[in-house]
Amino acid sequence: MTEQAPGTSANADQLWRWSATRIADGIATGLISAREAVESSLARIDEVNPQLNALVEVSAEEALQAADEADRLTRSGAPLGPLHGVPVAIKVNSDQIGHATTNGVVAFKDAIATTDSPHVASLRQSGAILLARSNTPAFSYRWFTSNDLHGRTLNPWDATRTPGGSSGGAGSAVASGMVPIGHGNDIGGSVRHPAYACGVVGLRPTVGRVAGLYGPPDADPALSVQSMLVQGPLARTVADIRLAMRGLTAHDPRDPFHVPGAPAAAPAERPLRVALVRHHGVATPTAAVDDALTQAEGWLTDAGYVVEEVELPLLAEAYRLWYLLCMEEFRQIMPLVEEVGDEGMKKAAEGYYAVSSEWWGTQPSLTDYMNGYARRGTLIRMLGEFLQRYSTVLLPVSAEQAFEQDADIASIDSMRRVMAAQASMMAIPVLGFPAVSVPTGIAGGLPVGVQLLGRRFDEAGILDAAAVIEARAGTFTPIDPR
Repeated sequence: MTEQAPGTSANADQLWRWSATRIADGIATGLISAREAVESSLARIDEVNPQLNALVEVSAEEALQAADEADRLTRSGAPLGPLHGVPVAIKVNSDQIGHATTNGVVAFKDAIATTDSPHVASLRQSGAILLARSNTPAFSYRWFTSNDLHGRTLNPWDATRTPGGSSGGAGSAVASGMVPIGHGNDIGGSVRHPAYACGVVGLRPTVGRVAGLYGPPDADPALSVQSMLVQGPLARTVADIRLAMRGLTAHDPRDPFHVPGAPAAAPAERPLRVALVRHHGVATPTAAVDDALTQAEGWLTDAGYVVEEVELPLLAEAYRLWYLLCMEEFRQIMPLVEEVGDEGMKKAAEGYYAVSSEWWGTQPSLTDYMNGYARRGTLIRMLGEFLQRYSTVLLPVSAEQAFEQDADIASIDSMRRVMAAQASMMAIPVLGFPAVSVPTGIAGGLPVGVQLLGRRFDEAGILDAAAVIEARAGTFTPIDPR
């Protein structure tokens, strides 16, 4: 695209195409204003959001006021935050002052937040303009973004396919150019899967890297939420993911697992070694997914990485363990789900429990649960030792491309297929290591990509590898809805 000179209407209309990095640089240097960036995003939202329903609340007046304040700060010569003036969407399961934390549930439509969650406060402090709220499934517990309160979010590549979940609104909004950065959170692929399904980049940081909070401030979060759930960004480029992470690392004492000022991992030994895991022993990747792995393998090899195909059976074990630890804790709120959840969430929960009972029984015991957490520690140690030899693991995000809408609730057999396809993605939250989803191309009209798993607190390492893949594959968004 040829961009116009600043100050022209054509330029202002096209700022929604710019990367977050370019927007931030443009505002800091006076090339563009924060108001122009916000107005361009708002115009794009008006154009495509009615079709996609990715953003369920748009705060135009609030955002424009924040943009004007950002422009005054720019003119004052004061220090600017890394995301100064950049439009960002916040997922509706996170507290943002003055907005309802609905989590996609009708009963929570009036749950107005009186404070920002730690990660929202960090983004605000970094200068981001909190422009809109993005959709999520009820209770943020599906890979399909639909609920009775806000409706269904569509994938801009194909309306018959899921945009992913649970941060599907963020993925759809970023891919279609409504915002350059979307906030998400990930306990079971909820950042990486929407990024994959929508053809953008999504990072799940190391547990402790970003201070976050999930759930009412007066509640005691489940242990899995405390120790596995992370906050992370979705964006169209790897550089924008790096920028977003600079805006997400402020200290906040409300997160008991946050590691303030967490250092980067020690440099890995050279040459950098990558373990390619094509098949995790649960679901066989489709031809398109397998081809994506082969492409990524070749690109990394060309860049000097040593790629070796290996088996890593602990991933399959960690995948099954997720359904013991997380779903047994989720069982505590099932009475609330039954009371206020929508039918999609209830059917999904029924499917999760039906399939996981094949491994853990219909009513796992306290001993099962305790032994599960004990085994989790062993698996974390095993992966840490494995990553002494390999700095990165290259593996599928999912064994399939974006699923057909509601594939998880079509039947128990369909849920079994969907769960199996997501196995490598589900294993990683149990283990607590960072992972990034990066697109490699388009196959059959849908995005396809790969996942890179790295050492704890080595987000920089996996983003370096992702940047190699992006440089060869190119970027595929923003796009108009199809």
